[in-house]
Amino acid sequence: QVQLVESGGGLVQPGGSLRLSCAASGFIFSSYVMSWYRQAPGKERELVARISSIGGSTNYADSVKGRFTISRDNAKNSVYLQMNSLKPEDTAVYYCNGRRYSGSSYYDHWGQGTQVTVSS
Repeated sequence: QVQLVESGGGLVQPGGSLRLSCAASGFIFSSYVMSWYRQAPGKERELVARISSIGGSTNYADSVKGRFTISRDNAKNSVYLQMNSLKPEDTAVYYCNGRRYSGSSYYDHWGQGTQVTVSS
């Protein structure tokens, strides 16, 4: 019954913007660190952005710093990724992730992903 459903992906020109959304259900959203990952063709899945459980702390991959912003709304069980100044190398499937730490380990929930294509 745990679900993470991404939306907002699509085709955009270089320099354009997109806002991805992830709607969560079936777990205690406010207890989870939320992240966006992406996977491009021929590459490993990489962490793009991460936000703490109450939104007080964020982390970004160097490649997206200054261009992407992660945010969350715990009242709506949602996390967002605002993507500006998009580049062709941002083309990838973007995945929503929820993680709850337990000791030195953790539990993960994953969405199905949404395609972002940056091309002229």
